[in-house]
Amino acid sequence: MSIFFSILSAAYIAGIFLLADSPMVSEAAPFNPYSLLHIPLYGILTILLVLSFRRKPSNPINPTNPSNSINLLIPGSIALVVAIADEIHQAYIPSRDASVTDVFLDIVGISLCLLLIKRIGQISGFSKIPKFLRRIP
Repeated sequence: MSIFFSILSAAYIAGIFLLADSPMVSEAAPFNPYSLLHIPLYGILTILLVLSFRRKPSNPINPTNPSNSINLLIPGSIALVVAIADEIHQAYIPSRDASVTDVFLDIVGISLCLLLIKRIGQISGFSKIPKFLRRIP
């Protein structure tokens, strides 16, 4: 587990909850007509959670595949729980309201990032890039 990304994930989650009642959210509403900013917001959270739950391989010959579905299940589940909790939290804020559509958009952002991470992990040439970059003077 990466301590740096764990702290960054916790701060990001705290920011989501603390900024829910911010006047900045009301000012950004004209730029977010269909609440589409939920997709990158929870996509970034998912990436941070995946990075915080990333394990260093114990056996360098046969490392654990970070894009394995089970390794993505925990960060995805945590991001989903945060999304649902955020909507419940917004139901109690006078100027905001809870929306099932927002949770659906959060799920889209979480799913897109998990699929992207899984796809990047499956590309065989992706792991060769750092070796190539080391040879460049």
